[in-house]
This record gives sequence, C-alpha cells and structure tokens, in this order.
Amino acid sequence: MGVIIKQSLTNLITTYFGFAIGAINTLFLFTYFLEQEYYGLVTFLLSAASLLWPFMAFGVHSTLIKFFTFYKTKQEKDRLLNLILFLPLIVSGVLGLIGVLSYSFLIDYFTQGNGLIRPYIWLIFLIAFATSYFEIFFAWSKLYYKSVFGNFMKEVFHRFCISLLLLAVYFSWITVHQFIYCIAGVFILRLIAMMMYSFSLYFPNLDFKFPQNLSPVLKYTSLILIAASVATALLDLDKVMIEYFMPIENVAIYGIAIYIATVISVPQKAMHQITNPMTAEFLNTKNKKSLEDLYKKSSLNLLIVSLLIFILIITNVKQLYELIPDEYELSILVVLLISLVKLYDNLLGNNNSILFNSDYYRIVLFIGVLLVLVAFVLNLVFIPSFGIEGAAIASFIAFFIYNSVKIWLVHKKFSFLPFTSKTWLVLLVGGILSFGFYFWDFDFHPILNIVFKSMLIGISYVGLAYFLNFSSEVNSIINKALRLKTS
Repeated sequence: MGVIIKQSLTNLITTYFGFAIGAINTLFLFTYFLEQEYYGLVTFLLSAASLLWPFMAFGVHSTLIKFFTFYKTKQEKDRLLNLILFLPLIVSGVLGLIGVLSYSFLIDYFTQGNGLIRPYIWLIFLIAFATSYFEIFFAWSKLYYKSVFGNFMKEVFHRFCISLLLLAVYFSWITVHQFIYCIAGVFILRLIAMMMYSFSLYFPNLDFKFPQNLSPVLKYTSLILIAASVATALLDLDKVMIEYFMPIENVAIYGIAIYIATVISVPQKAMHQITNPMTAEFLNTKNKKSLEDLYKKSSLNLLIVSLLIFILIITNVKQLYELIPDEYELSILVVLLISLVKLYDNLLGNNNSILFNSDYYRIVLFIGVLLVLVAFVLNLVFIPSFGIEGAAIASFIAFFIYNSVKIWLVHKKFSFLPFTSKTWLVLLVGGILSFGFYFWDFDFHPILNIVFKSMLIGISYVGLAYFLNFSSEVNSIINKALRLKTS
C-alpha cells in the first residue's frame, strides 16, 4: 500500500484543491456572475457531453489498463497503443456523421421549451471528443504509475480556467456567448497537454498491424463501452431529463446539490488512479491474497476519509445554502440522498476495478444496462411528480441497487467482502457525529458557523479514528503529521 498511499495522498490534495476551485465556481462565481438560465445551459452542455464521451472513447481507456501488462514485447505493446489511438477516431467520425444527418431532429428535441440551447448543440460533440481522448491519454500515464499530472489536469486545470473566464465575463472582457465557446476551448487545451505528457512517458512506433489476441481485446472494448456508458448515464441522466421536463434553470439548481455531494467521491477518485492498474496486475498474475487485501484496505480507508466529508456536508448544508442566492436554494433531502450514494460508492473500495478487469464484467454490464432502464423509468415517473427531489430519489434507488449487486457479485465469484469489523465501528461513530452536530448551530455568520462546527467535527472524528484505531494506514499518516508538527 506504500505506493498507493503516497500517490493517493498527492491526488487527494490535488483533487480537493480542484474541488475547492469548483466549489467557488459552482456556489459563487456562476451564481453571481451568470444569469440562472445560462448557468443551467452550461450545466446541461457538460452533462450531455458526459453522456456522449464514453461512446466516442469506445472503452479503450479501460482496455489499455487491462491488456497492456498482458503483452510482453515492445512490438505488441506498440500495436495495442496504436489500436487504442485510432479506434476512437473512427468511432467519433461515425458518431459525427450520424449527428450531422440527424441535426434537425436533435435541434427539435433539445430545444423544446429551451431554445437557448440551439446555437450550442455542436459544442456537446466537441467537448465529448476532447474528453474521450483526454481519458485515453490519462489511462496511458497510469500504466507507468504516473497519475499525478493527469489528475491535476482532470481536477484542477479546467476549473481554474473556468474561474478566469467567469471573471472575464464579470469585467465584461468577454460576452456570455464567448464564455461558453471558451469552455470548449479549455477542454481542447487540456487534451493537448495530457497528450504531450503521455507521449513523453512512452512514444510508440507507428504500426498498423493488429496486436495478438485481437478478438478478446475488441470484445472487452465493446463491452466496457457499455459499462462506461452505464456509469455515466447513472450520473448524468437525471440532469438531462430535468432539462426535458422542467425549465433549464432547474438544471443549475440540481447541479449545485450534486456538486456539493460529489465532494464525497474525491477520495475514491484519487485512490482509483493507482489501485486500478494494481488490481489489473493482481488479476493477471492470479494473486488472490493481495487482491483481497487491497479490496478490504481500500474500502476501509476510503470509508474513513469519505465519512468525515459526509458528516461535514450534512451538518453544514443549511449554512451553506444561506451563502448563495435564494433562487438556488434546494431541499436538503436532495443533498442527503446523493451524499449517501457517494458514501456507498466509497465503501465499495476497488470493487469496480476488480469486476471490470476480470472475466465477470459481462454480468455487471447486463445488470448495469437494466439499472439504466430502471433509472430512466424512475426519473420519468418521479420528476413530473416530485420535481428535482424526484430525480434525487430515482438516482438513490438506482445506485443503491447497482452497488449492492456489485458487492454480492465479487463475494459470489471471489469469496471475499470489503467489510471488516472496523467498518461497522466507523459507521457507528459517523452516525453519532452526524446526528449530534446536525442540530447544533452557533448564532454566528454562516461562514463562522461552518468553520467552528467543522473544526469541532474534525477534531472529534480524527481523535476517535486514532484512539479507536480505525486503520493502521490512517494512524500512520496521523503519526507522521504529528511528528512533522513537533519537529
């Protein structure tokens, strides 16, 4: 776990820095510098691009992680990398042609009641294309356990650039329309930087021959495409459907709640950058003992960190909403439900890496497709009846079923679970602190209230984690921090 802890900590710090910038953008710059409908437009465009880019990438970013260590010679590795580079280009060309031929239909569908979207439909394709190749080159760097730069570009770069663009809008240096086009430019710049970095780590020779075992590679790529599409659909389907049923301003309101809850997923994203290739290696070498150890440790350590974030969000959300314009205020139920989803995601540890790098990914894909259909139907029923809260309820039900099935599947096929006795102790402490601090507020300004309450929660939680010995890895980090402080 040494390499995992070191790079995960670096990625965690980088990701939280990015999320801090994103929080400023989401809660303040967007809400005060842009009209609500344009904020909703940006949220919709990025969500729609998120739904599209997995199809353009065609799953090759996951295929690269799974099969690169399988090939032993440089020639075969180069052939795999060439396939990875050119296959999404072909797929994107086909999707682009379909988009051109069906442009009139897309315009009519997406502009029902929301004509504001019409001039920007094509930007969805451009952002999705840039994102798909960024993810491919990011996976490329992970092969050499070099995830820090890619994580910085993924989590910090575009958010910082958007901050600068929002300030430019505020000072009237650019118009709102130019701002939206510049966002697409930021994603293209991010792709170019990631491509140059990946090529500096390894530059393959051009070879148009197919790698050995092409059939299982293409089969896995095709199926993992469905998996990526399932995961993305479950994340962004609700926002796209809100745009269809409700005024586009509601996409921005819902997006703020989602962003607040998504902070909980940061530890998982940071650790995943390094556990994913390690999981693939353990599976390829049939090292079941190391795989089980990684599964349990990743689950416990992610739970410990993410639960603290969950507590801080739930106990401070009322004060947080006092800081943003009244028109963006939302039911706390939405934040709670989505936060529980993200907490459950962390509890799974490297479960996704185990399933999607093993021979059982087909089962997950089948279940995932069914769950997307279920989520679609639930949104179809709940959004017209309950509005934004209905979208949150639909997402919670779909994700709870999906995650529970994935835990059961790993247990069924590998005979181990992510839980230990410490898992239940951590959850008990988290539940007590959540209930205890939710109803305890100071009669201060909301910012001071958040600061003081967070300090009390942080000290209480870290202290209990240390003295109850939640995790040896966490205690080791605390000990190092204390030694640095006293030295």
